[in-house]
Amino acid sequence: MTAAVAQQRIQLSYGDCDALGIAYFAINYPWMERTYSVWLHSFGLDSHTMLETVGAYTVGLKSECQYFASCAVFDELTCTVVLDRLGTTSYTLGFDFVRGDELVAHGKITFAVRSAEGAKVAIPDRLLSALKTLEPSSYTTT
Repeated sequence: MTAAVAQQRIQLSYGDCDALGIAYFAINYPWMERTYSVWLHSFGLDSHTMLETVGAYTVGLKSECQYFASCAVFDELTCTVVLDRLGTTSYTLGFDFVRGDELVAHGKITFAVRSAEGAKVAIPDRLLSALKTLEPSSYTTT
């Protein structure tokens, strides 16, 4: 297994921005999913095969993103996945979007763990071990 990949680097392009060159607010959501998927894959886990590999699957329950600063075309950002909350049958991942040393946005996705029948189940050990490698955000997001 390779080292966990908890970050993705992004350089915004015109396709990420409006006609004035300001980043479209929803552009963070695909990066949150990409960062999560690549991080999960680095542990040998993939959402589409999780039921077969660990006996449960996850569903997204809710997502949000809070913005602290505007971004523009060609800005370079880093998206880092962090652990916001760890329950027994669900977890919330945070996503810090940073430009240089400045936090420009913090996103969240809450995932619920389900059995093949769709019932709530405990987070499988293999997934739980991966989640426990994540640090909390080092930024204050009040």
